[in-house]
Amino acid sequence: MDSELSRRALLRGVAGAGLVMGAGLCTATPALAVPAPSIVNCAGWSARPAKSTPQLLGHKPTVLIVHQTESPNSTDYSKAHAYSLARSVQNHHMNSNGWIDSGQQFTISRGGHILEGRHRSLAALKGGKQHVLGAHVGGHNSTHIGIENEGTYHTAKPPEQLWASLVTMCAYICQQYGIKVANIKGHRDYNSTDCPGNKLYSMLPKLRQDVAKLLG
Repeated sequence: MDSELSRRALLRGVAGAGLVMGAGLCTATPALAVPAPSIVNCAGWSARPAKSTPQLLGHKPTVLIVHQTESPNSTDYSKAHAYSLARSVQNHHMNSNGWIDSGQQFTISRGGHILEGRHRSLAALKGGKQHVLGAHVGGHNSTHIGIENEGTYHTAKPPEQLWASLVTMCAYICQQYGIKVANIKGHRDYNSTDCPGNKLYSMLPKLRQDVAKLLG
């Protein structure tokens, strides 16, 4: 009896340590899922209605694109400023570029606030099976999902708040869609542009490393 109780206690201890016994082997349990970050939807920042309903594609994106807004490096890290930024980006994309809505699926402010960019993108991300057609990377929008990062990063580094949110958001997107960490790219990898800035582009290897750590 005592030996049986000891064996059960041992097995409980092994299971509590995150190990599974089977066929004479011990294997680690899978890493915990990356929790969804706080993301403000389009209604939350008072987005304009899209000119037409953004197209929902029946497949997942395979590449994640990092952008810069190339706007001033504001020191206003408030949520109100983030909302104003999202409206400004949407107005520019709709009024100047003639697009139906914000071109990118998501936006991150310098204060680290994450916002839905193009309508329907947040619901699609949560579902993990469909992709909202954007307008942020010419010739590749059907397979590439984009994040706009507030600021200009030719020489300056993004602030810590933005970087932390970018890492978390990239990890969550990669998890939801099964995107390979190696497929976190910069806009300039696909189009003739200096986006996302020389400094931020040089930090993409670190971004991929930090995302990989979160994904376990």
